[in-house]
Amino acid sequence: MLDVSRTTHTILMVRPYDFGFNEETGLDNEFQQMPTDSETRINQWANREFQEMADRLSAEGVNVLILEKPEKRTAKTPDAIFPNNWFSTEHDGTLITYPMAAQNRRRERRVLDVEKLLNKNGYKVRNVINVGCIDETRRFLEGTGSMVIDHRAEIVYAARSNRCDPEQFDNFIRLRFYEEGILFDTKSSKGKPIYHTNVMMSIGERYAVVCLDCIPDPGQRSHVMTTLESSFDVIEISIDQMENHFCGNILQVNSEQGEPKIVMSKRAFQGFLPQQLSRLERYGKIVDVDLTTIESVGGGSARCMMAEIFSERVGPPLK
Repeated sequence: MLDVSRTTHTILMVRPYDFGFNEETGLDNEFQQMPTDSETRINQWANREFQEMADRLSAEGVNVLILEKPEKRTAKTPDAIFPNNWFSTEHDGTLITYPMAAQNRRRERRVLDVEKLLNKNGYKVRNVINVGCIDETRRFLEGTGSMVIDHRAEIVYAARSNRCDPEQFDNFIRLRFYEEGILFDTKSSKGKPIYHTNVMMSIGERYAVVCLDCIPDPGQRSHVMTTLESSFDVIEISIDQMENHFCGNILQVNSEQGEPKIVMSKRAFQGFLPQQLSRLERYGKIVDVDLTTIESVGGGSARCMMAEIFSERVGPPLK
C-alpha cells in the first residue's frame, strides 16, 4: 500500500453561474426534481447555498479554491457546480479529465482554467491526461462521481451504469496502475442502476459509508463489504437514506492543520440515525450545510460539489 492520505485539505468548487434543471442528465438521474420556481430564482438560491458552503468550509480551516464564471462562454452549463465528474487530481501531480455522458456537461471542461487556478495557489500540475478519447461518444466514465477511490490501498469501487462503462473503467485502472478495480451492479428502489457511485458510497481515512442494499448480487455485495472491512469501519445506510437524504454523498476533508471534517448536507445529517452519526463523529467533526435547492434540482449533494486537490503544494499563493 502507498503511504498517502485518503483525504485532502484542499478542494476546488465551481460557482453555479448557470445552475438549473438539466434535462439531459434527468434521463437517468432519479435524484433530480423538476422545479416549479423560475430559473432566475433557482439560480439565486443555488448561489446562496454554494457561497454559504464555501464560507463554512473556509471557516473550518479547509482550503477552498473557487473557479469563477469563465470570461467567454457560448452555451449554458447547468451542472458546472459538480466539477468532480469531469476532472480529478492525484498525488503525483497528475490532473485527469474524463468522458462525460451528457453533451451539455462536456462544455464544463475547463482544463486550462483549473490548471491556472492551481498554479496560482501554489499547486504543481505535472501532467494532464484524458481517460479515453477527447470526443468520446459511447464509453463514459464520470470521474469521482462514477468511482470512489481508496488512494492508500489503491482500490477503486465503481457501480456500473451509463456513466460508468466497464471497458472505460478498466482503461482507467490500467492507466493509473491501481491494484484493483471493483465493479458491481446496483438497483434503485425503482429498479434502475444508481447513476453515480458516490451517492451510495463514501470513504474517509478510517470509515466507509455504503448502501449495500442497492447491490442485488450476493457475491458482489459480499466482495464490496469484505474489501471495505479490511480497511474501514463500515457504516451501512439504507436505500431510503441514500435516495431521499443523500447520506452516501458525503466527504471527509481536513483543515490545513490536519483536523478531519465530514461534510454533508443538512438533509443528510437529518437522515442519519443517531447511532450512525455517533460513529461518524469518531472520525471527524460533522459539517452540515443547507443544500436544498442544489440537491432537489441538480440531483447531487455536498460530495458532488467538491473536487479534491491531491496535487503537491510547492509554493505560497501568488499575490
